[in-house]
Amino acid sequence: MVVDGAPVGHDFAETTTMIVIAIIASLAAVGALCWLLFALSVSALPVMAGLSVSIWAHQAGTGIAGSVAVGLTVAGATLAIGRFLLIALRPTWLKIAVTLAFVAPAALAGYLATYGIVRHLMPSGFWQIALAAIGSVVVGAAAFTRMIATAELSDRPVRSA
Repeated sequence: MVVDGAPVGHDFAETTTMIVIAIIASLAAVGALCWLLFALSVSALPVMAGLSVSIWAHQAGTGIAGSVAVGLTVAGATLAIGRFLLIALRPTWLKIAVTLAFVAPAALAGYLATYGIVRHLMPSGFWQIALAAIGSVVVGAAAFTRMIATAELSDRPVRSA
C-alpha cells in the first residue's frame, strides 16, 4: 500500500523468511563448529604446545615469522612424538599414559567450547556448567577413542607379500 508516495505497511513474509534463514544458518554454524571440535580433538595438545612455544619465542624477540615457524615445528613434533610413542611403546599402561596426555587438553577444550555455546542459550549457571561437563566428557571420549584406534593400528602385524 502506498500513501502520499511512501510505502506503508510491512512485508511479514520477508521478515519471517529472514528469521528462519538466520535460525538455520546458526544451527549449521554450531554443527560445523562441533564437527570441527570432534575432528581436531586429538590435536589439542600439539596446538597448545605450539602456541605456548610460539608466544615464548615471540616474546624472546624472534619476530612474527620466526615465532610462527617455531610454533608450527613444535606442534608437528609433539604430534609426531605422540604417534611414535603409541607405535613404539609395548606396555599398555605407557600407551594409556600417552593417550591421556593427549585426552586431557582435548577434554578441557571440549569443556570450554561447550560452555561458550551453552552460556548463550541457558540462563541457569548450574545447567551451563553441567552441560559443559557433559561436553567435556564427550569430547574427551572422542579423543580417547581416536588415540586408541591409532594404538590398535600399530599393534597389527605387518603382512609381507
